[in-house]
Amino acid sequence: MIEQTDISYEKSVLIGLITKFQDEEKAEEYLDELQFLAYTAGGEVLKRFTQKMEVPNPKTFIGSGKLDEVKNFIEENDVGVAIFDDELTPAQQKNIEKILHCKIIDRTNLILDIFAQRAQTSYARTQVELAQYQYLLPRLAGMWTHLERQRGGIGMRGPGETEIETDRRIVRDRIALLKEKLKKIDRQMDVQRGNRGSLIRVALVGYTNVGKSTLMNLISKSDVFAENKLFATLDTTVRKVVIGNLPFLLTDTVGFIRKLPTQLVESFKSTLDEVREADLLLHVVDISHPSFEHHIDSVDKILEEIGSADKPTVMVFNKIDIYNPEEIEEDDLMTEKTKAHYTLEEWKHTWMAKLNGDAIFISALNKENISEFRKLVYEKVKEIHTTRFPYNNFLYPEYSEEE
Repeated sequence: MIEQTDISYEKSVLIGLITKFQDEEKAEEYLDELQFLAYTAGGEVLKRFTQKMEVPNPKTFIGSGKLDEVKNFIEENDVGVAIFDDELTPAQQKNIEKILHCKIIDRTNLILDIFAQRAQTSYARTQVELAQYQYLLPRLAGMWTHLERQRGGIGMRGPGETEIETDRRIVRDRIALLKEKLKKIDRQMDVQRGNRGSLIRVALVGYTNVGKSTLMNLISKSDVFAENKLFATLDTTVRKVVIGNLPFLLTDTVGFIRKLPTQLVESFKSTLDEVREADLLLHVVDISHPSFEHHIDSVDKILEEIGSADKPTVMVFNKIDIYNPEEIEEDDLMTEKTKAHYTLEEWKHTWMAKLNGDAIFISALNKENISEFRKLVYEKVKEIHTTRFPYNNFLYPEYSEEE
């Protein structure tokens, strides 16, 4: 396993761009998420820097003037790490390190670090380690800074290049070994899934930190780890649940996020087999988050990528207890009403009205509308079960609240 650096409570700054593809509002939204990622990893964000550019600077990501501004702040406040909101190229990372003289981390590296902290099982650790090595491989050359003064010239073409190539070979061999290990674990998990019998499979999916694990604990009476941080759950958890007299399997899966590193998408595809093989998806949404519609789009995109977009789905709008729409003063004639001002009832009459009975509004933490949620899940699972096993229809009457 690649050794992780402990950046607990390390002073940090965030750096993002406003481009023609990402306006100021979107840039701030991404930086909000990046700040939460930094907090999850153990960092303390002192300041955020943004710059308007058509495209990122190919050498230093941001312009030289803004880089000087960042450098001055870092030196004055003893900042240990600069975190960039997009994935840096190996050359950009190396150039920035020369100027800022501090640790440079991009969004991908930060997410990998969090995953490394959170991975508990051998399976998750193997997936994370594979992603780390895939991220590291193109960056090996930049790590040999002790050979910088020897580069180029007569007699200087051997040792440095040889060491780098040796390391590349080691990393490539390790990647191949980890891929084989994952294939072996995947085969074991396929056997496990095959041994679960004919029970209907239900999977919790959604953006990270929307309350999937809290909901899992509530309806399965289990103790899956849940915390108000991003990626609190990495390991797939499966529990047998009985609602009424109807048993089914419930799976809690890793949360999704925008700008998810390519390495992690590839490494965790096998984890998402639980989603692929599910009969019903419970798409949990944090309706209190101002960008919850974007979160839904991000999750839908990943579901489409793994071939699960057409599965029966129930939209579970969670955290209604902390949903607070913005208010417009009665005498304020200048403020235009936007989605930020919608009440829950107004939201229900937007595109959500088209979902009919396939949406429910709950608070998993405060147990609001949980009885209605159980009833909806019961009806959906029963519908799938009786379609598959029509001779069992008489076993499952109308839902009634358990004692």
